[in-house]
Amino acid sequence: MSFWRYYVGMLTKGLVQIYTGEGKGKTTAALGLALRAAGHGNRVLFFQFLKPDSIETGERKTLTAAKLPIRLMSLDLPWDMAKSFEDAKLLEQTKAAIANTLEEIAYMAHKAQYNVIIMDEIVFCLSKGLAKFEDVVKIIETRDQTVELVLTGRGATAELIERADLVTEMKPIKHPYGRGVGARKGIEF
Repeated sequence: MSFWRYYVGMLTKGLVQIYTGEGKGKTTAALGLALRAAGHGNRVLFFQFLKPDSIETGERKTLTAAKLPIRLMSLDLPWDMAKSFEDAKLLEQTKAAIANTLEEIAYMAHKAQYNVIIMDEIVFCLSKGLAKFEDVVKIIETRDQTVELVLTGRGATAELIERADLVTEMKPIKHPYGRGVGARKGIEF
Protein backbone atom coordinates (compact mmCIF):
# COMPACT_ATOMS: atom_id res chain seq x y z
CA MET A 1 0.00 0.00 0.00
CA SER A 2 1.44 3.37 -0.97
CA PHE A 3 2.04 6.11 1.59
CA TRP A 4 -0.63 8.44 0.14
CA ARG A 5 -3.25 5.72 -0.23
CA TYR A 6 -2.85 4.85 3.43
CA TYR A 7 -3.44 8.44 4.55
CA VAL A 8 -6.24 9.42 2.15
CA GLY A 9 -9.14 10.92 4.05
CA MET A 10 -7.86 9.73 7.39
CA LEU A 11 -7.56 12.65 9.77
CA THR A 12 -7.10 11.12 13.18
CA LYS A 13 -6.98 14.41 15.08
CA GLY A 14 -8.76 17.47 13.76
CA LEU A 15 -7.57 20.88 14.89
CA VAL A 16 -9.14 24.33 15.00
CA GLN A 17 -7.51 26.94 12.77
CA ILE A 18 -8.24 30.66 12.54
CA TYR A 19 -7.14 32.99 9.74
CA THR A 20 -7.78 36.56 10.88
CA GLY A 21 -6.40 40.08 10.64
CA GLU A 22 -6.78 43.19 8.52
CA GLY A 23 -4.64 41.90 5.66
CA LYS A 24 -5.55 40.10 2.47
CA GLY A 25 -5.40 36.33 2.15
CA LYS A 26 -7.69 34.75 4.74
CA THR A 27 -10.13 33.15 2.29
CA THR A 28 -7.29 32.38 -0.10
CA ALA A 29 -5.42 30.46 2.60
CA ALA A 30 -8.59 28.52 3.49
CA LEU A 31 -9.15 27.68 -0.19
CA GLY A 32 -5.60 26.37 -0.45
CA LEU A 33 -6.19 24.16 2.56
CA ALA A 34 -9.49 22.94 1.04
CA LEU A 35 -7.76 21.99 -2.20
CA ARG A 36 -4.97 20.20 -0.37
CA ALA A 37 -7.42 18.30 1.85
CA ALA A 38 -9.61 17.31 -1.12
CA GLY A 39 -6.53 16.21 -3.04
CA HIS A 40 -5.86 13.69 -0.31
CA GLY A 41 -9.40 12.34 -0.38
CA ASN A 42 -10.91 14.31 2.47
CA ARG A 43 -14.51 15.47 2.27
CA VAL A 44 -14.57 19.26 2.59
CA LEU A 45 -17.38 21.70 3.37
CA PHE A 46 -16.56 25.30 2.44
CA PHE A 47 -19.33 27.55 3.78
CA GLN A 48 -19.15 31.20 2.77
CA PHE A 49 -20.94 33.49 5.21
CA LEU A 50 -21.80 36.93 3.76
CA LYS A 51 -20.73 35.93 0.25
CA PRO A 52 -24.03 35.02 -1.42
CA ASP A 53 -24.30 33.13 -4.71
CA SER A 54 -25.22 36.41 -6.38
CA ILE A 55 -21.61 37.55 -5.99
CA GLU A 56 -19.61 36.06 -8.83
CA THR A 57 -16.36 34.92 -7.27
CA GLY A 58 -13.53 33.15 -9.06
CA GLU A 59 -13.28 30.50 -6.35
CA ARG A 60 -16.97 29.64 -6.67
CA LYS A 61 -16.73 29.32 -10.46
CA THR A 62 -13.61 27.15 -10.27
CA LEU A 63 -14.78 24.85 -7.47
CA THR A 64 -18.12 24.30 -9.20
CA ALA A 65 -16.50 23.52 -12.56
CA ALA A 66 -13.75 21.29 -11.11
CA LYS A 67 -16.17 18.84 -9.45
CA LEU A 68 -13.81 18.28 -6.52
CA PRO A 69 -15.02 16.68 -3.29
CA ILE A 70 -15.54 20.19 -1.89
CA ARG A 71 -19.10 21.18 -1.09
CA LEU A 72 -19.41 24.94 -1.51
CA MET A 73 -22.36 26.60 0.21
CA SER A 74 -23.43 30.11 1.13
CA LEU A 75 -26.29 31.95 2.79
CA ASP A 76 -29.14 32.66 0.40
CA LEU A 77 -29.42 36.33 1.34
CA PRO A 78 -28.71 39.51 -0.66
CA TRP A 79 -25.78 40.65 1.51
CA ASP A 80 -23.83 43.79 0.59
CA MET A 81 -20.95 44.75 2.90
CA ALA A 82 -21.43 48.46 2.14
CA LYS A 83 -25.20 48.67 2.71
CA SER A 84 -26.59 45.68 4.60
CA PHE A 85 -25.64 46.84 8.09
CA GLU A 86 -28.07 49.76 7.59
CA ASP A 87 -31.03 47.46 6.80
CA ALA A 88 -32.57 46.34 10.12
CA LYS A 89 -34.84 43.74 8.51
CA LEU A 90 -31.98 42.17 6.54
CA LEU A 91 -29.78 42.17 9.67
CA GLU A 92 -32.37 40.16 11.58
CA GLN A 93 -32.84 37.75 8.65
CA THR A 94 -29.07 37.34 8.41
CA LYS A 95 -28.67 36.68 12.13
CA ALA A 96 -31.42 34.04 12.01
CA ALA A 97 -29.96 32.40 8.89
CA ILE A 98 -26.47 32.32 10.43
CA ALA A 99 -27.84 30.78 13.66
CA ASN A 100 -29.66 28.09 11.66
CA THR A 101 -26.60 27.40 9.54
CA LEU A 102 -24.34 27.09 12.59
CA GLU A 103 -26.79 24.57 14.05
CA GLU A 104 -26.60 22.54 10.83
CA ILE A 105 -22.81 22.76 10.78
CA ALA A 106 -22.68 21.66 14.44
CA TYR A 107 -24.65 18.54 13.50
CA MET A 108 -22.43 17.82 10.46
CA ALA A 109 -19.27 18.34 12.54
CA HIS A 110 -20.54 16.11 15.36
CA LYS A 111 -21.43 13.34 12.88
CA ALA A 112 -18.14 13.81 10.95
CA GLN A 113 -20.00 14.19 7.68
CA TYR A 114 -16.97 16.15 6.47
CA ASN A 115 -13.31 15.76 7.35
CA VAL A 116 -12.67 19.50 6.97
CA ILE A 117 -15.21 22.26 7.61
CA ILE A 118 -14.30 25.79 6.60
CA MET A 119 -16.46 28.66 7.85
CA ASP A 120 -15.40 31.59 5.70
CA GLU A 121 -16.08 35.02 7.31
CA ILE A 122 -17.57 33.55 10.49
CA VAL A 123 -15.01 35.44 12.59
CA PHE A 124 -16.17 38.70 11.00
CA CYS A 125 -19.78 37.67 11.70
CA LEU A 126 -18.86 37.18 15.36
CA SER A 127 -17.08 40.52 15.55
CA LYS A 128 -20.12 42.34 14.13
CA GLY A 129 -22.72 40.54 16.27
CA LEU A 130 -24.24 38.61 13.35
CA ALA A 131 -23.31 35.28 14.94
CA LYS A 132 -23.35 34.18 18.56
CA PHE A 133 -20.08 33.15 20.16
CA GLU A 134 -21.73 30.23 21.96
CA ASP A 135 -22.97 28.81 18.63
CA VAL A 136 -19.42 28.70 17.26
CA VAL A 137 -18.04 27.30 20.53
CA LYS A 138 -20.67 24.54 20.34
CA ILE A 139 -19.26 23.47 16.97
CA ILE A 140 -15.71 23.47 18.34
CA GLU A 141 -16.61 21.53 21.47
CA THR A 142 -19.08 18.99 20.07
CA ARG A 143 -17.42 18.17 16.76
CA ASP A 144 -16.07 14.70 16.17
CA GLN A 145 -12.42 14.94 17.19
CA THR A 146 -11.30 13.91 13.69
CA VAL A 147 -12.91 17.00 12.08
CA GLU A 148 -10.64 19.92 11.16
CA LEU A 149 -12.30 23.32 11.58
CA VAL A 150 -11.12 26.48 9.82
CA LEU A 151 -12.59 29.86 10.73
CA THR A 152 -11.78 32.97 8.72
CA GLY A 153 -12.48 36.68 9.03
CA ARG A 154 -11.34 39.89 10.63
CA GLY A 155 -11.72 40.54 14.33
CA ALA A 156 -10.85 37.34 16.19
CA THR A 157 -11.13 37.95 19.92
CA ALA A 158 -8.73 36.63 22.53
CA GLU A 159 -11.52 34.36 23.76
CA LEU A 160 -11.90 32.77 20.31
CA ILE A 161 -8.14 32.57 19.74
CA GLU A 162 -7.80 30.70 23.05
CA ARG A 163 -9.99 27.89 21.64
CA ALA A 164 -7.89 27.47 18.49
CA ASP A 165 -4.86 25.29 17.86
CA LEU A 166 -3.44 27.42 15.05
CA VAL A 167 -3.99 31.14 14.50
CA THR A 168 -2.59 33.14 11.61
CA GLU A 169 -2.97 36.90 11.50
CA MET A 170 -2.86 38.48 8.06
CA LYS A 171 -1.25 41.88 8.50
CA PRO A 172 -1.15 44.45 5.70
CA ILE A 173 2.29 45.86 5.06
CA LYS A 174 1.56 47.44 1.71
CA HIS A 175 -1.60 47.25 -0.41
CA PRO A 176 -2.59 48.88 -3.72
CA TYR A 177 -5.88 50.10 -2.16
CA GLY A 178 -3.76 52.86 -0.61
CA ARG A 179 -2.97 54.10 -4.13
CA GLY A 180 -6.61 53.93 -5.19
CA VAL A 181 -6.43 50.55 -6.93
CA GLY A 182 -9.76 48.79 -6.38
CA ALA A 183 -10.53 45.08 -6.10
CA ARG A 184 -9.56 43.27 -9.31
CA LYS A 185 -11.60 40.43 -10.79
CA GLY A 186 -9.55 37.26 -10.71
CA ILE A 187 -7.20 38.52 -8.00
CA GLU A 188 -9.27 39.88 -5.09
CA PHE A 189 -12.53 38.13 -6.03
